[in-house]
Amino acid sequence: MKDKVVLAYSGGLDTSIIIPWLKENYDLEVIAVCVNVGQEDDMEEVKAKAIRTGASKIYVEDVKEEFVTDYIFKGIKANALYEDKYMLGTSFARPLIAKKLVEIAHAEGAKYICHGATGKGNDQVRFELGIAAFDPTIKVIAPWRIWDIQSREDAIDYAKAKGVDIPVTKAKIYSRDQNLWHLSHEGGELEKPQNEHNQEMYLMTTPPEKAKDEVTYVEVYFEQGIPKKLNGEDIAPVALIETLNKIGGENGIGIIDITENRLVGMKSRGVYETPGGTILYEAHKELERLTLDKNTFHYKSLIAQKYGELVYDGLWFTPLKEALDAFVDSTQKNVTGSVRLKLYKGNIMVAGIDTPYALYDENISSFGASSYSHKDAEGFINLFGLPLKIKAMMEKKKEV
Repeated sequence: MKDKVVLAYSGGLDTSIIIPWLKENYDLEVIAVCVNVGQEDDMEEVKAKAIRTGASKIYVEDVKEEFVTDYIFKGIKANALYEDKYMLGTSFARPLIAKKLVEIAHAEGAKYICHGATGKGNDQVRFELGIAAFDPTIKVIAPWRIWDIQSREDAIDYAKAKGVDIPVTKAKIYSRDQNLWHLSHEGGELEKPQNEHNQEMYLMTTPPEKAKDEVTYVEVYFEQGIPKKLNGEDIAPVALIETLNKIGGENGIGIIDITENRLVGMKSRGVYETPGGTILYEAHKELERLTLDKNTFHYKSLIAQKYGELVYDGLWFTPLKEALDAFVDSTQKNVTGSVRLKLYKGNIMVAGIDTPYALYDENISSFGASSYSHKDAEGFINLFGLPLKIKAMMEKKKEV
């Protein structure tokens, strides 16, 4: 009886050619696993293609609900970004995919897991750290680190030689990753920093200058940092993301072009579309501005940066990540209320916030008559500035 290998399978260029390559180079039964985190693929065709190209079996695991509630919502609560821009779409999905791969490997008694991440990228780290967190005895096969294929052009040629249908050509050679949260684009003209990216690559978003001319208002209600309602109506987690992707996309929201520092040490450029996520992050952060005290709000911004780095680096299943989740959750107790946003041609503007936990008090902050005593400011300034006065007096004595 052959040993088994579980392959993380999408039906894209890399994983499509990995099945025949594994059959050529290993005496293993190939079991394909497509983890559905919201990519808009025809899953019946994905199944048929996997079997057609040599897999003995294929699993299609629909984990969209888990992806949103256990991964995306944690990112929203943390306001997690990588290098101030990237909303971690691929990074959120990889640990969940790794978890499912291990579960199926155990169910099938497989000793190996194979993935199609390149030796230059971050995903190889995210997959393998996720696998190790659940079962460090499983052996990993990473073809891009050992085969003779050197480029996406080579991969296309290999696919043609093996009669494997692929979704890309040498003319349209972008490497894409899509899930419910985002769509990423790499390769092609993006590999030259001098080039403006081609807006024709967008699949989720209308270019801002071509977006509709009318303003769109959206209202998001949060309960302890978790979005629960859209425009006053209860909405399920997956439907919330899907609806906001549509609304944000038609208003040109959520496109970034970033040259980022990859974990493996090089810089790379990507264009990311995250329309619904951009709306949710903006709404959540504005609600926090009104409900968190100054010190917590400022410190949480530092935590957000570290949180984003951990997720980007594939360290989701780690003690520090769990500890940061506990801190974030403790800050969200009063992050409840509605945020109204105005969307227009790629821009997001706050159009009102309503929360019972607002730390803003009009009676104190108003420029009109209030209960605040202006006279108190004199004593505060004297004490706050005392170190400056002492330093100035010391320097004056030295001049004598």
